Amino acid sequence: DVSDHPEASEHPEDEVHTGFEDKYWLVHKFGGTSVANADCFRKVADIVESQAKSPLTDSSEDPQKSIAVVVSAMGGKPKTTDLLLKTVSLAAERGDVEPTLQFITEKHKTCLLDLFPNDPDERDRLLGIIQQDLQNIADILKTVALMKWQASRISELVSGYGELWSAQILTALLRHRQAEKSDNAMEVTVHEYVYLDARRLIIVDEDAIQNGAIDWDSSEIKMKQVYNEEIAKLTASATSSPNSVLHFVMTGYVATNTQGVATTLQRDGSDYSASILGRLLQANSITIWTDVNGVLTADPRRVPHAQVVGEVSFNEAMELAYFGAKVIHPKTMQPAISAKPYQIPIYIRNTFEPTFPGTRIFSTSTRHADLDKVVCGFSSIEDIALVNVEGSGLMGVPGVAKRLFGRLEESNINVILISQASSEHTVTFATVASKASLAKETIEDEFSRELRVNYVQSVDVIAPCAIIAAVGDGMAHTSGVSSRFFSALGDAKINVLAVAQGSSERNISAVVLARESTRALRAVHAAFRLSHTTIRVGIVGMNELGQSLLRLLEAQRDSLRSTFDLELQVCAMLPKPDSEVVALKKDFDGGSDSIGYNDYELAQEEMEAKSGQAPSSKITFNEEKVAQIVPSSRLNSLHTFLFRTDYSNHVIFDCTNDEEVGKRHADWLKAGINIVTANNMGLSGPKSQRDELERAEKTMGKNSAQYLRGVTVGGGLPIISTMRSLLQSGDRIRRVDGIFSTSLSFIMFRISPPSDISACSKFDESFSKGAFHGDLNLQASTDIGQACSFSQAVKEAIALGLMEEDPTNDLSNEYTSRVLMVLARELGMVDLELSDIQNGSDKVVESILHTSVDYHNLPKEMDEQVKKRVDAAKSRGCVLRHIASINVKERSVEIKLVEVPEHHVFAVNSPSCECVRFFTHRHMAYPLTIQGPSAGADSTASALLAELLQLMRGKSSPRSVALSRSGSSASLRSSSIGYLPPSPTK
Repeated sequence: DVSDHPEASEHPEDEVHTGFEDKYWLVHKFGGTSVANADCFRKVADIVESQAKSPLTDSSEDPQKSIAVVVSAMGGKPKTTDLLLKTVSLAAERGDVEPTLQFITEKHKTCLLDLFPNDPDERDRLLGIIQQDLQNIADILKTVALMKWQASRISELVSGYGELWSAQILTALLRHRQAEKSDNAMEVTVHEYVYLDARRLIIVDEDAIQNGAIDWDSSEIKMKQVYNEEIAKLTASATSSPNSVLHFVMTGYVATNTQGVATTLQRDGSDYSASILGRLLQANSITIWTDVNGVLTADPRRVPHAQVVGEVSFNEAMELAYFGAKVIHPKTMQPAISAKPYQIPIYIRNTFEPTFPGTRIFSTSTRHADLDKVVCGFSSIEDIALVNVEGSGLMGVPGVAKRLFGRLEESNINVILISQASSEHTVTFATVASKASLAKETIEDEFSRELRVNYVQSVDVIAPCAIIAAVGDGMAHTSGVSSRFFSALGDAKINVLAVAQGSSERNISAVVLARESTRALRAVHAAFRLSHTTIRVGIVGMNELGQSLLRLLEAQRDSLRSTFDLELQVCAMLPKPDSEVVALKKDFDGGSDSIGYNDYELAQEEMEAKSGQAPSSKITFNEEKVAQIVPSSRLNSLHTFLFRTDYSNHVIFDCTNDEEVGKRHADWLKAGINIVTANNMGLSGPKSQRDELERAEKTMGKNSAQYLRGVTVGGGLPIISTMRSLLQSGDRIRRVDGIFSTSLSFIMFRISPPSDISACSKFDESFSKGAFHGDLNLQASTDIGQACSFSQAVKEAIALGLMEEDPTNDLSNEYTSRVLMVLARELGMVDLELSDIQNGSDKVVESILHTSVDYHNLPKEMDEQVKKRVDAAKSRGCVLRHIASINVKERSVEIKLVEVPEHHVFAVNSPSCECVRFFTHRHMAYPLTIQGPSAGADSTASALLAELLQLMRGKSSPRSVALSRSGSSASLRSSSIGYLPPSPTK
């Protein structure tokens, strides 16, 4: 544990110090991808020269520093080291190695021709060294072929040549560039680059432990000898200058054992070489240059929005490396951690983006001061098998664990994770999947007697699995971390098979099924704000509401991303229930495209052109367009363009009022897609359909997809949410009365207005000080306080867009009946049928329902019929209103035209507004009233989005939410979404 290092806390992280030979040393290591070809070598040379010249401190008397460069063999496809190892394998099989050796020659020759076009002598010198080494390799391979024996010692010897060549090439390039610059009189400092074969100074004691250990005493003596030799050569050189600064260019990967035989540092040996050299030189830093920007919060191939971590501790880096992070190997950090007198920070940087700061790895990380970043990253181990040993004979019996894991060790089976309940009834461990069968056989053999007498009931294997690990020093003593971790997995419908956590609290590991591991990684990564939570969105019905919703989602996308860490990605839409699907053109894993309003309009124009409704010249053919029309796709296939198994969150917005779409709700819920609907057809259909919906809502228990229907009653008014709040808080609802139809609200107000209604608007204009805009007149030519005929009121309602496409649906009370069906269901009245409510209701004009009617030219007889009822009410000081009621106690539902006193809340309810009253146990004398405009595409679209945000509230709270270190649970500090002004309706 690096925290035990006494000097770590005493040394300020920004302080520089002298090291070996009282010089300021910096170590830079370049991997194979950094020296893959001539262009890469030039980039490396640029970086080295820049680092050699850049100031070490901000002081005006900046001390001169020395650079030690460690370089791997040339990378590319294929890598030089792989090619060299391939020759050994071919030779052992007596295959033809000459083509491979020739390929290696050409690979390096091409590079040299590019690097030294005007220096044939240097080019030929280097090529001669490589060719001579390859001839020596060929001689060695003849022995291998003769013996048909691939000895590990020979493989190590041969595989190390690539580093010798690349280090000499880089040294020659740096010298060549320095010579060109020395002609410039402005160059005061002469940088001398010296090639250093690591086999001269890195000594490995192969007998100390498995895979060997560095003999530090011998290596330090060798370092001193080599340095003195090179200084002597430099001093004796004719080109030596008092202003010369020595820099090393050393080979990575290779070393020498205590017997003086060439060997290698094996896997990730070049990084290890750099760390060893850093300790020998007592360097200020070790920088590993590679092809990534630093340590990432997760594997970017599986979590596309993974981010670079600015700094991590050694302990965190080791945990991440163990769990599969490929950037740095744990053994690379060991010399830096054990360095004296100070530990050495390691930097991970990108050769191809040298200005990016990368990741700093040191004893501690300051990032943990941010409580929202207690986890630095997530990683996983794939191809795992989970072995579970279960039996009563394990309980309280000493030595069981010793027998179990002792036999596994004898069979060379590595145990990756262990989990055991305190009851000792089961022992669960994880190992690599390839050893699962052997592990099962080994355990069954060891416990054969216990199995026969049923003391051990079973030895089960679950495979393939994966281990998901959360890593972070900040998790220690921070409450709520485990809760957030496992809640995220639960929300993503991930079943956890086993759990393990050490007392250091630096790592939480969970075993999941392999097929769910990518989804699990993305879920926990987003839960700790290391990336956004992606929600794949589908929209059905691009009517006025659908278009308003699409504009709203597009306008709020950045705000939702920054405030809630939510990435709303509109992936598919169905403009009409019978149209083709419009889907993302490039819908790939990790893509960030989202269908916007302009994309929809282009697709709509294309649809119209295909159907002959618009000229094809309107269509813009653009290869970069985001959306495309999918031929032959329909309503029944919409979900296939939306659902992806590696994503946790899918939602369909139903903006229609279509019966066929309502029938699909249950299928979408079963598929794991959340539904946010303004369409009440599904909830008010036949009982069999409603029962199917109820079953679909419970398909996966608490992890089932959510059916959000708050907008189906009252649009943007919080009617259903208020009802649920009352019931959940223990109140008892006795009765619900209300004006639920905006069209009938408008019509009844126009034919039967209360007297002197203009006084209300005058008061609001005066009292609200500008907050109230306009009066109750919906049209300039309309005198809202003056009664009009029924036919005139219907025409005005149609013109204002308040009526259904077929006004009969409003006037027959069908819409209001469906609303009552939804409310009744919330109140537990599940046996109602739509026809029963509708047939027993009081219609404005019964005769309309049985004839074909032109609603723009209604007969005068209807006006007279309605006027009689209006006048009768007026004679009694009342107005006529369309009121629907639910009597919970009597379990009855009714819709009536009621004579209401002029000063009653229903009488003065503004036209096209809804008004709902709840009579409850707590609100008996004065009912709880909700009143306001429910119609309007913008307000309804906002209500739909609010429903989705409410669903995601538990999964992704605003950015200001932080975990509490002192409390017993996470404390939440809320933040609100920015206001979006409504777009103009059509």
